[in-house]
Amino acid sequence: QLSEEVAAILRHKIMTAELTPGDPIRMDETAVELGVSVTPVREALLTLRDEGMVDSAPHRGYAVCDLSRTDVEDIFWLQGEAAARIARRTAGMIDDDQLAALEAANERLRAAVQAADPAAITEAEYEFHRTHNRISGSSKLAWFLQSATRYTPDQMYAADPDWGRVTLDSHDRLIEAYRRGDADAAAEAIRIQFSDGAARLIAHLETTDIWPPENS
Repeated sequence: QLSEEVAAILRHKIMTAELTPGDPIRMDETAVELGVSVTPVREALLTLRDEGMVDSAPHRGYAVCDLSRTDVEDIFWLQGEAAARIARRTAGMIDDDQLAALEAANERLRAAVQAADPAAITEAEYEFHRTHNRISGSSKLAWFLQSATRYTPDQMYAADPDWGRVTLDSHDRLIEAYRRGDADAAAEAIRIQFSDGAARLIAHLETTDIWPPENS
């Protein structure tokens, strides 16, 4: 839905400190900026309010909530732990055809990284994890993981060549662990991506004025 697209755009801006705590989000201005009507913006802001990303007050409209270093660490910890549990489960049941599908998805990501195509990178990375999460049959846990990844600034990562290298390496390690049937190695391999993502986002946020110097 259009409101979900607007929410994703605003969520990305908040997570990357393009919008910082206390900044007002005016519905009319946002609608004009995004080329949509006010209705999907209003719906998006209600969604973000429920997520604790924006707050509202009578006669004041919406403003961005605080985003702490702990918030960022927790978001990625949750993603990493959910993904590791799925990986452990997958290690005990993945078959040759599924392994081949995962390898093919990783090669599509590799081609996108080599082409330095951010849009293709984002799509290929999503497809890799969707393919991966379907194998274990952990549909509910995969849904929670997907919900948590809404807060991942995909566009920022896709534009970072070093992120692409680390991500492909973690995927290669994951696939090799599955080939050996090593659940511990699979869990560790997939955690790398989330711990790296947290470190990169925190490093980016430290270059902004989102956190006071005394708390850096």
